[in-house]
Amino acid sequence: MRVDKGVKAAAAALAAAVALTGCGSAGGSGPELAGSWDEIVEAATSEGEVTLYSNHAPANLEALKTAFEARYPGITLTYVRGTDSDLIPKVEVENRTGNGIADVHMTTDAGWIHRSLESGDYSVEVAAPAIDQPDYRAADGVLDDTFFVTSATSIGLAWNTTHVPEGLRAPEDLLDQRLAGKIGVVTPAGYPAVVHIYRRMDIDYGSGFVDRLAAFGPRVYTSGPGVTQALASGEVWAAPGASMDVLVERDKGAPVDFALPENPIGIPFYSHVLSAAPNPNAAQLLADFMITPAGQQALSRSYIAALPGVPGTGVEGSDVIAQDLELADPGSLEAEAVEQFVSRWEQKFLG
Repeated sequence: MRVDKGVKAAAAALAAAVALTGCGSAGGSGPELAGSWDEIVEAATSEGEVTLYSNHAPANLEALKTAFEARYPGITLTYVRGTDSDLIPKVEVENRTGNGIADVHMTTDAGWIHRSLESGDYSVEVAAPAIDQPDYRAADGVLDDTFFVTSATSIGLAWNTTHVPEGLRAPEDLLDQRLAGKIGVVTPAGYPAVVHIYRRMDIDYGSGFVDRLAAFGPRVYTSGPGVTQALASGEVWAAPGASMDVLVERDKGAPVDFALPENPIGIPFYSHVLSAAPNPNAAQLLADFMITPAGQQALSRSYIAALPGVPGTGVEGSDVIAQDLELADPGSLEAEAVEQFVSRWEQKFLG
């Protein structure tokens, strides 16, 4: 949980931490964090660049770059887009060697977030003034004053509007015999986040929902986009765990639609300022910008925003924001637990 502090106090604490740890990394060097927020902004402009590692959608990262550079024309934002399995090892190596490249890191890996918080090695306290704005709901979105929720993607109910013109409003609507063999699902094999989603279905959609779903003989796909394309083509008519990509396809004219159930399941993106950041002031500036309305409109378009009422974000008829979507229990995502779950799932869905 976040402990509210004044921006100046937070920045001063960060400056002290940086001074004591050599910019927070093994043998790290570079400019220290300035004092007040105004001084941080001035120092960030002098640094002139900031680098973000993120697994968010490329189009959203490009929009963030454009919006950030328009707001701070003296600072160039470079983003490196990759999967968590690509980027987390880079963060760890840069931290261990003190040769930092990234300044801010965004991830959805709940296990790594918790391990990082336990070690205290990778992050410095975030000093962004925007975090203290009431609409951001910092008490629900900030972990130990370092990781802060930035965006989220939610899975929901999706359908082909030609074959299911009445739509879906609750998970129980899927368990209709006319949809047997016409439901699309994603395999959890190789996707711990999808394991989390199926576990949450049995909590948020009702006990035994996954077993009941399996009895309808769903078609299994290897990815969320695969389910979305199958819905658009009419190969399947409905899906209980479709991604928000369905909204993008709908807006392009595909005969599909999407709704969040009463208890939505999602995957939040958390960001943190790295202790090995070569541009610590610009890192804080980027962290702040990402959770302003302008930053959210860029970063969270067609996703769940971390602020309410941001144009182009969220799902019609729902007021869910990223802070409402729970971070997965790291214990449930350990390799052995995931392997056991996938084995049981495959017996039910693949026979």
